[in-house]
Amino acid sequence: MASTQPATPASSRKPRVMVLFGGRSGEHAISCATAAGVLRAIDRDRYEVVPVGITRAGQWVVAADEPERWEITAGRLPEVVASDGEVVVPLSVGDRRLRVLDALEPPRELGEVDVVFPLLHGPFGEDGTLQGLFELADLHYVGAGVLASAVGMDKHYMKLVLAGQGIPVAPYTVVRPGEWERDPEGVLARVEPLGLPLFVKPARAGSSLGISRVDDLDDLAAALAEARRHDPKVLVESGVDGREIECAVLGGRDGERPRASLPGEIAVTGDAHAFYDFEAKYLDESSVELSCPADLPDAVTERVRDLAVRTFEAIGAEGLSRVDVFVTAAGDVVVNEINTMPGFTPLSMYPRMWAASGLDYPALVDELVQLALERPTGLR
Repeated sequence: MASTQPATPASSRKPRVMVLFGGRSGEHAISCATAAGVLRAIDRDRYEVVPVGITRAGQWVVAADEPERWEITAGRLPEVVASDGEVVVPLSVGDRRLRVLDALEPPRELGEVDVVFPLLHGPFGEDGTLQGLFELADLHYVGAGVLASAVGMDKHYMKLVLAGQGIPVAPYTVVRPGEWERDPEGVLARVEPLGLPLFVKPARAGSSLGISRVDDLDDLAAALAEARRHDPKVLVESGVDGREIECAVLGGRDGERPRASLPGEIAVTGDAHAFYDFEAKYLDESSVELSCPADLPDAVTERVRDLAVRTFEAIGAEGLSRVDVFVTAAGDVVVNEINTMPGFTPLSMYPRMWAASGLDYPALVDELVQLALERPTGLR
């Protein structure tokens, strides 16, 4: 049953926002960089902020409220490290008090939290697991719920849901754990009709981790092995000859349809990267051109925005999502994926697209927090 009331912080204080980041996935450093942007932008006159980091081993710790510490810089990826005390979230309905437990000290109170801004990307953060914890704890949180997060994270089930709603997706097949070793001929028989090039992806990873472009089927085995470093389930997808376009979606209030930003475009330049991979995204900005708004005919722009909202609604997303599509030379739009917690640094495409649409970064952060405070926990 849903909670009947939104979060109601005590009138004597501002709403307290837990900014949660780090985590156990391969996108740990990207999560830290996202937190740096939010910590710098959130309105301290309106909100109290409690930064909490999750180490790669899963320990929750009090984190420094220092945005510069969590930024990606030349030669350094930020990381949440273990400490003597561990932050504990209560699981009793109505109890929103965070505590720090230390084996050598009595429990220490961090005070109540009214809403969580979970800035984790990938498994154990963006996949519904963390959202399930917040639902159990009766804590309000920014972004998609349990099911939408899980579907958005798993590219296999995402495609099934979108195709079921009549939304165009690229042809694909799924290689399940152990299937290549048991029956490589059978896998090849499913893969060959997809044509070349192919893109081989971990089914449940982000930031382009573990993705390979395959131009020769002799390279398929190595690409599967690389993907399985991140996920035992692998998606093999037909390459789409088109421009890479992204669109930001925001909303989820009762009675209001989510709204879409102006689209943006990503173009990989030069020969250093075969596609928009991890290094191109975060470590080699010189090889990427980001255009916002994208130079598209008006009719195609509206098609992209409409499909972005339909994709958001199809999986039941809430708060925010970034929808990535391909636009072909004929003007057809094919949905590549939806990210329910996209990169959120000031230079990331999601806030850049909203800035181009008239909503700046601090206002975007504020709206997301307000949406989360208004939304009940539980069934809705």
